[in-house]
Amino acid sequence: MGAQRSGREAGLQMLFQLEASSASAAQAIEMFWRTFEEANPEGRPYADTIVRGVSDNVEAIDKRITSASQNWRLERMSRVDRNLLRLGTWELMFQPDVPRAVILDEAVELAKSFGTEESSGFVNGVLDRVANDLGLRTGDHAAG
Repeated sequence: MGAQRSGREAGLQMLFQLEASSASAAQAIEMFWRTFEEANPEGRPYADTIVRGVSDNVEAIDKRITSASQNWRLERMSRVDRNLLRLGTWELMFQPDVPRAVILDEAVELAKSFGTEESSGFVNGVLDRVANDLGLRTGDHAAG
């Protein structure tokens, strides 16, 4: 597993934990790496960047998701789907070196691993709309 993929997986787990507790991003990061010592250390820098980035920009990210997720309020989404959307939207908004297709493909793979049967299609559809709203075409890199 590559560094970014393992970083996304760890980042998703930390975002899930962050939302379930009153911990800060720094506390969630520290607690995750202390608890999951077997997690791939190669992905740690990207995972930590994801958690800090989403945490620092959650209002703007949630606004983008809400705008793109027709008929779905954030509170109605499963916690996994909501945090996958936050991760993917953050990447689309703030990671200009990552191609749109990679962001969407990785989010779909994580949805298949951690979400429900419907998660992958839902996450793909919402992130596709977020990318379109950001003006990113299929071959484009993220907004940055």
